[in-house]
Amino acid sequence: MTCRPVDSPRLRGHTTRVTSPSQSGETAEAARARAVRDTLLIILVLNALVVGVKVVVGFRTGALSVLGAALESTLDMLNNVVGIVLVRLAAREPDDDHPYGHAKFETLGALGIAGFLSITCFELLREGVRHLLGGGRPETPSVAEIALIMATLVINLFVVRYERKRGKELKSPFLLADAAHTNSDIYVTAAALGSLFLTRYGWGAIDPVLAIVVALVIAWNGYLIVRGTVPVLVDERGVDAAELRREAFAVTGVLVVRLARSRRLASGVLSAEVVIGVAAELTVADAHGLADDVERRIKEQLGASDVLVHVEPV
Repeated sequence: MTCRPVDSPRLRGHTTRVTSPSQSGETAEAARARAVRDTLLIILVLNALVVGVKVVVGFRTGALSVLGAALESTLDMLNNVVGIVLVRLAAREPDDDHPYGHAKFETLGALGIAGFLSITCFELLREGVRHLLGGGRPETPSVAEIALIMATLVINLFVVRYERKRGKELKSPFLLADAAHTNSDIYVTAAALGSLFLTRYGWGAIDPVLAIVVALVIAWNGYLIVRGTVPVLVDERGVDAAELRREAFAVTGVLVVRLARSRRLASGVLSAEVVIGVAAELTVADAHGLADDVERRIKEQLGASDVLVHVEPV
């Protein structure tokens, strides 16, 4: 009988999980959440200023498009408050009840924005139709009121650019979704500004028509948000399984790929799980090396940063 050396045990099954430091570090995740919250606080202050201006001008002129713009900006404020709470929750570390973390709460918040958009869309459509059928017209605005609405448009443009930039930097689905929402606010504000100009020159009847057009734009933005968030919530595949299998087989020593699946995390990174079969004669150390090679290959070719590789003997 031949005894196998103690440092070369027969392979019976081995699992290795490799996660990049940027995704696993508690300090990094906490810093990211804090950065997202700080961004939302800045935007909240700017949106509050915009709401105040639009409400005053809207009630003074009675322009439906301006009041609709005020409603849209109010929803922006609510989204900011909800976002601050949700991002804090999403940054919590995994626990017994949530072993995979709380990141999907942020994605859920992004989906909630789509719900706010649907409310805005419905209200604008209802009021637009009512004013269109009733023949209501806003009061003639002053030059100062037009200038104030123009200033809010500039603020909206800044907020969208700033929030979208920060959303990409921080890989925050909530910031990106909220930027899309504020982007619809630009169209609403532009329509309100156009309505005030036209009303000043005797074309006030166009106000409800512009409100209806803007409502349709908002509905489209809501659809885009839903299309981007639902796949994360239902764990839709991140990449085709055939791609994962191809990259695993590219590593010398991999004989069989018994499972290959993936999903996109709330942060947008790819999470992959692969089960490979290798020669039964391999030691645990050699099998571990193969698993590391498969992980590196997938990460280099597909950009995954959270990979689980399980090794089984063939």
